[in-house]
Amino acid sequence: MATLPILQDHELSSEAAQLLNEIRAVRNTDYVNHFWRVIANHPAQARLIWDQLQTVMAPGALDPLTKELIYVAVSAANNCEYCVHSHTASAKQRGMTPEMYKELIEVIAMASQTNALANAMQVPVDDCFLADQGGD
Repeated sequence: MATLPILQDHELSSEAAQLLNEIRAVRNTDYVNHFWRVIANHPAQARLIWDQLQTVMAPGALDPLTKELIYVAVSAANNCEYCVHSHTASAKQRGMTPEMYKELIEVIAMASQTNALANAMQVPVDDCFLADQGGD
């Protein structure tokens, strides 16, 4: 159960209503999911998150499907059931196949296992991994 109300359209402030209408237009749908209806309780924060999401998830060096797959993996690592479901649906809309999803789950499981082992054993990071960090 949400800790804040899942606002219906008639309960929205004018600022929140404007944002949800923008979400409908960008996504070309009448449906606005629960995340946006709950965060609409704080319209200014909802606007900041929406604007940042549009920037981060836009096509760039990584294509939108890859970004959704990363979002699913991070959401699984953070144990966010809502985001796992939401971004899995988005990944499917962007072309994720059942085979891709199977491999994604295998990678998430493998990373979780090896992360836990490396942390438990306090394995020091190899110097050669530290030397080439890329960056600006």
